[in-house]
Amino acid sequence: MRGAKWAGTGAVRGAGRGAQWAKSRGGEMLERIPMGEIEESVRESVSEARERIDGFVREELGDLRRALRKQRKRLGV
Repeated sequence: MRGAKWAGTGAVRGAGRGAQWAKSRGGEMLERIPMGEIEESVRESVSEARERIDGFVREELGDLRRALRKQRKRLGV
């Protein structure tokens, strides 16, 4: 989950830098940037990435547990 959090933080930071640049270039440019839509899009992307990562980790843990059971059975433990 650290990767998704890092990516989301970086995206927000980048958007903030872009907004600051636009602000220094003119207030009317800043007003044209759909900040709400950008924030929503980033949040959705981070949420989707988190769900995919969670699913992958869950699947890997299941595989690991099965492998452990198999090894224990083979060893007679």
